[in-house]
Amino acid sequence: MERNTRQRDAILDVISGAGRPLSTQEILAAGKAAVSSLSIATVYRTLRDLVAEGHILPVKLPGEADRYEMARLDDHYHFKCSTCSKVFDIHDNIKKNNLHVPRNFVIDKYDLILYGQCSDCVPKH
Repeated sequence: MERNTRQRDAILDVISGAGRPLSTQEILAAGKAAVSSLSIATVYRTLRDLVAEGHILPVKLPGEADRYEMARLDDHYHFKCSTCSKVFDIHDNIKKNNLHVPRNFVIDKYDLILYGQCSDCVPKH
C-alpha cells in the first residue's frame, strides 16, 4: 500500500517535470513547493520505493550521491556542469561500433558522462 500519496505524487511530478536527473536535495526543494511538510526522510523512502517499482532510475556519477530520473527515457548519456553541478540528459546517440577499443576487445555495455559548463554557466562575452 502506498503511503503519503500526496507527497509521493509531488516527488514523481518533480522528477518527471525536471527534464534532467535531480539530486535528493533538488527533489526536496522542488517538492516542498507542492507539499510544504515534505521531509528528507520521506524523499529518501519514496525514492527507494519508486526505484524498486521501476518508475525511476538512479543516475550514478563516480564519487557522488545518486540523482534520479524517469525510467522510461530512451538511451542517453549525461553531462555534469563543473560550475553549478547540475546534471543534464544528452540524447545524441553514440554507437558502440564508433568507440575505439583495443584490438580483440568486445564492448558489452558502456556509460558516458560528459563534464564541462552548461549554457547557463558558460561566460558570456
